[in-house]
Amino acid sequence: MLVPFRAYINLQTLISMRSLLKSTHKTLFSLFLTMNPTDDESSSDPPPPFDPSLPAVPISYPIKTLEDLESRSYFDSFHFPFNKASVTLQSDNGSLANRPRILVCHDMAGGYLDDKWVQGGTNADAYAIWHWYLIDVFVYFSHTLVTLPPPCWTNAAHKHGVKVLGTFITEWDEGRVIAKKLLSTKESAQMYAERLTELAVALGFDGWLINMEVELDVGQIPNLKEFVSHLTQTMKSSVSGSLVIWYDSVTVNGNLSWQNQLNANNKPFFDICDGIFVNYSWLEDYPKLSAAVAGERKFDVYMGIDVFGRKTYGGGQWNTNVALDVLKKDDVSAAIFAPGWVYETKQPPNFQTAQNRWWALVEKSWGTLQNYPRLLPFYSNFDQGHGYHFSVDGGQVLNAPWNNISSQSFQPFLKFSGDPSPDTIQVLVDFKEASYSGGGNITFKGTLEDNAYFTTKLFQGELLLADLPVHFIYSVKSNGSSLVGLSLEFSSTMKERTSVLLASWGRTLLTMNQFSSKFSKVIMPHRVTESETAPGWVIQDSSIAMNGYTLTEIHAVCYRSKPELNELRLKSGSNGEDNSLAPTPSAYFAMLGHITVRTSEHNSDFPPSTSWLVEGQYIEWTSGSQGSKTLSVKVIWKLKNGDASVFPEYNIYVQKLANVHEYLGVAHMEAFYVSDLEVPCCISSLRFIIQVCNVYGTCQKLDESPSLQLPVQGS
Repeated sequence: MLVPFRAYINLQTLISMRSLLKSTHKTLFSLFLTMNPTDDESSSDPPPPFDPSLPAVPISYPIKTLEDLESRSYFDSFHFPFNKASVTLQSDNGSLANRPRILVCHDMAGGYLDDKWVQGGTNADAYAIWHWYLIDVFVYFSHTLVTLPPPCWTNAAHKHGVKVLGTFITEWDEGRVIAKKLLSTKESAQMYAERLTELAVALGFDGWLINMEVELDVGQIPNLKEFVSHLTQTMKSSVSGSLVIWYDSVTVNGNLSWQNQLNANNKPFFDICDGIFVNYSWLEDYPKLSAAVAGERKFDVYMGIDVFGRKTYGGGQWNTNVALDVLKKDDVSAAIFAPGWVYETKQPPNFQTAQNRWWALVEKSWGTLQNYPRLLPFYSNFDQGHGYHFSVDGGQVLNAPWNNISSQSFQPFLKFSGDPSPDTIQVLVDFKEASYSGGGNITFKGTLEDNAYFTTKLFQGELLLADLPVHFIYSVKSNGSSLVGLSLEFSSTMKERTSVLLASWGRTLLTMNQFSSKFSKVIMPHRVTESETAPGWVIQDSSIAMNGYTLTEIHAVCYRSKPELNELRLKSGSNGEDNSLAPTPSAYFAMLGHITVRTSEHNSDFPPSTSWLVEGQYIEWTSGSQGSKTLSVKVIWKLKNGDASVFPEYNIYVQKLANVHEYLGVAHMEAFYVSDLEVPCCISSLRFIIQVCNVYGTCQKLDESPSLQLPVQGS
C-alpha cells in the first residue's frame, strides 16, 4: 500500500486494522463493478454479481487473484477486446530521455471510477490529466493484485509520448499468502512474470510497477529476484522501451522496511530492473546519496513525493515544487504520487483552475519534458476528454455531459496566468461554447487595442520539415473585428531562428503594414471556407515551405481589424501629419476550434462504405411497454483491404427514422457495444452508422459511411 505514513506506525497496529479495511475495500469494489451508467441509484435491489464473460457495457477492471492471473481467464472476458489500447507510443525509439524524469502515479479512491467506462461516461466533471508535456511515465495504481490501466489512460499518454505502467501489489496478510505461492519455486516466479508480460503486450501498455509490500522470509528472496528479473527480461523482449520499476518496500533481507533512499538494502532489486520508486519520507540529503549509489543510473532513481503531503519532503499539496526543486538540483528523477489530490479535496475555485495552477508549479520547477508536434500529420482539437456537448466538423451531434479520456487530443502548452487582468487577453480551454470538433476549444477573450496584438504559445514542437510545402489548417469563430492567426517559430541547422505569421484572411495590405516588421515573413491564407454545418466557423488554409528547418513553436496571434480607422491612419501617416487618434481598447472574443498540420501528399480520402465488413453480435431484444423494445448488440467492423490504423476514431450513430441520426458515442477500436437501446413501436429496422474519422480530424459523410441494417425483432 503506497502510503508513506505507514512507515511511522507500529506494524502490528496496522495488521490489526487489516480485516476491516479489506472488507470495506471488497464491498466498495464489488459495488462499482456492477454499476453501469444508467443504474437507478434509488433501487433497493442488490446488483447481480459481476460476470465478465457476459455481454455488458464494456468496463476496465483489475485481476484480483493469482488463480485468475494463472488461468488467463481475463482473456475469455467479454470486456477484454475493448480494453486494448488503440494508440501506440509516439516516441523516436521507445527509450527514456537521458535526463531527470517525472513519473506520475495515479491513485484515486481505489481506481476504476469514471475512467472504467471504456466507451465513455456521462460525468462532464470527471477527473483527467492534460499536462502530459510535463510527464515521462504514468502509473495506474490501485490496491488490487494486478491493476490493468484502463485503455483511455494508455491512449492519451501514448499520444503525448508518455509510457504507461500497470501495478502488481501484494500487501497485508492476504499479500503474504499470495507471495508464498508466487515465490514457492523459481518456476512459479517465472510463470507469473510471463503472465504479466502477456497482459501488457495484449493490452498495449509498457510495463509494471512492482510493490511487494509484505514481510518475507529471507529464503524467498532468491525467487523474488527471479520474478523481478524474469519480468524485466520478458518485457524487454516483447515491448520496445518497456519499464519494470521496483517500489522501495521489502528489503533484500525480507524485512518490510521503507528505506526512503537507494542503498544496500534495496539496490539488489534496482540492479535487475529498470528503476526504483523510492518511498516519500526522504530527507534533504537522501536524493544526493541515492544518486551516488546509483552511479550512471541516477536517472532511474525516482524519489517519491506524496501530493497529499503525508510525511513527504516539503509537505506536498501546494508545496510539491519544494521537493521537486531539491530533486532537480540533485539530478535524480521524481515520482509524484496522487496528483488527484487537487480533485479529491475539491481545491477552489474549481477543478479546471486548480489543476492548471498545481501543474504550473511542476512546470516552473522542471520545465517542459515532451515536445510535439514531432511527426506529420499533426492534429489537435484541444479536447481534454470531457465536456457538455460534442461536435463533428462544426456540427453539434450531442448536447449532454460526457467524458472519455481516449478522446483527448494533443494538449496545448497554455501558461497558467492566475487572475487575468481585465485589460488583457484571457486564454482558456472552454467547454461551454459550442466547439468545432469534440467538446472543447481555445477561447481568447478580453480587451485589445485596435493596433496591438497578443500572442500565446500553443505547442512546443520538434518537427523537421522536408522539401514538401506544409499546410496549416485551422478553424476560427470570432466576434466583430477579432482575428486569430498563427505564429510559427523555426530553427535552422545553424540554430538561426525565424518567425512566420500565418495571418487571418482579409485586408492583405493592412495586415502586411502592421506585421511585416515584426515577423520574418507574413503569409495570407490561400483558401478560406465557411463551415456548412455550423454558421460562424471559418476554416483557413495556409502553406509554407521551410525545407531543412525545424518547427519549434506554434503560437496563436490575436489582433483586431478596424478597416476604416486603419486606413485613415495610413493616409495620415503618408503625409507626415498626426491625426491625434489614440489607440482604442475594445472587446475581443475569438475561439480556435482545431489545428491540422499536414503535407499535400497525405491522402485524406475515405474508403467507400462497401470496403468495410460490418456485422452485429450478441444481439438481444427485450419487450417493453406499448409495443416498444430494447436492443443490446455488439457492432463490429473491419476494413476488407488496407490499413485501418489511419482511422483513429469512429463516431457511432443509429438511424431509427429516415434522416434522423442519433449519436451513440465514439469508438477507438473496431467495435462498439450498444446497451439497452430504446426502440419505439412501429420501427421496422435500425441502421447503425460507423462514421470513419481520419488522422487529420475530418470525418466521412454519414451517407457515405459504412453501416449495419438490423431488422427489429418481430416486425
